[in-house]
Amino acid sequence: MFQKIKDNIYYAGLNDKDRVIFDELIPLDNGTSYNSYIVLGSEKTAVIDTMYPKFTKEYLKSFDDNGITKVDYIIANHGEQDHSGSIPALLEKFPEAVVVTNAVCAKNIQEMLLVPAEKIKTITNEEELSLGDKTLKFIIAPGVHWPDTMFTHIKEDNVICTCDFLGAHYIFDDVFAVPSKELEKSAKKYYAEIMMPFSSVCRKYVKQIRDLKVDMVLPSHGPVHKNPDYILDLYADWSDEKGKNLVLLPFVSMYNSTEEMIDYLAEKLKEKGIPSVKYDMVTGNLGDLAMALVDGTTIVLGTSMVLAGPHPAAFNTVYLASVLRPKTKIASFIGSYGWGGNLFGKMADMLAPLKLDIIEPILVKGKAKSEDCLKIDAMAQTIYEKHKALGLL
Repeated sequence: MFQKIKDNIYYAGLNDKDRVIFDELIPLDNGTSYNSYIVLGSEKTAVIDTMYPKFTKEYLKSFDDNGITKVDYIIANHGEQDHSGSIPALLEKFPEAVVVTNAVCAKNIQEMLLVPAEKIKTITNEEELSLGDKTLKFIIAPGVHWPDTMFTHIKEDNVICTCDFLGAHYIFDDVFAVPSKELEKSAKKYYAEIMMPFSSVCRKYVKQIRDLKVDMVLPSHGPVHKNPDYILDLYADWSDEKGKNLVLLPFVSMYNSTEEMIDYLAEKLKEKGIPSVKYDMVTGNLGDLAMALVDGTTIVLGTSMVLAGPHPAAFNTVYLASVLRPKTKIASFIGSYGWGGNLFGKMADMLAPLKLDIIEPILVKGKAKSEDCLKIDAMAQTIYEKHKALGLL
């Protein structure tokens, strides 16, 4: 799909409405888009990011259909193949073209796509490339979300191509963003699953892009933002170090005993003005949990015992939390067992790098009794006091 962004700047990406999972990990609610941009300078033509290999043939045909007969530069903002995968085919179609990227991405493209070194021009941070009446300025931005990521600022038009940063897994008919709850949810899930481990770096580049006062943000997934503050404000909120007055309650319960305790805790928290999000670790969508982790200050994980340890789904959740590195500050566990074992020890070890404030876990044989409910009451009170101390209540 070709669509004009500004004078002689065109969107040349494609929607993938049928894709239901990304990176064999992330469930997609709205498919995704692979965004490529064409910049027609008075002397040179540049393509900024290319296409996922599955759609290379369709992508190349769009060049013919829209009269693009010459490409001088292929700008690679990032080496992953959903952005760079069509570079070899584009070089074959336009053999005079040169790939322009940073040194880290250059190595990735050589190793992953077998692009010859002599076809790559390596640039440094804030280096500029003239297309005649348009100038590309490169901002190397490692950590959002690979070490090889960079942005491309088209100076005269004051628009910035941010690759994965500020993106969303989202499809559209019109490339320009229309703010909506659906778009915000998609962008938040995308942030949670891809950017949250690098929240401090995100804060840095939100500020840098604000300081540029750009007219538009052109990401590599999701729509173009004609109002950059819309997506920048969302990212500023999501990447802020302070969590919200929210408790996450992921659980797995084989015979309902653990779920009943989780429900009891949720009710006690509600009485104290603390909302919670309950998440079934067996049937739930990992993206929903990741999105909740963006905001949650406290996580209380409920699990049943399988043989002598936690249910495998609980391990998956703890691992996800440990690698996403959310702003969560407080944690605990609730669990039920039948005959014995170590229910919490290994999971606590996995969370140790997050340096969480751990509240005394509650372990029950079978169903909760009156004395166990008193312990849950105490846990709810402790959470209340800690949230209050953090200024969340």
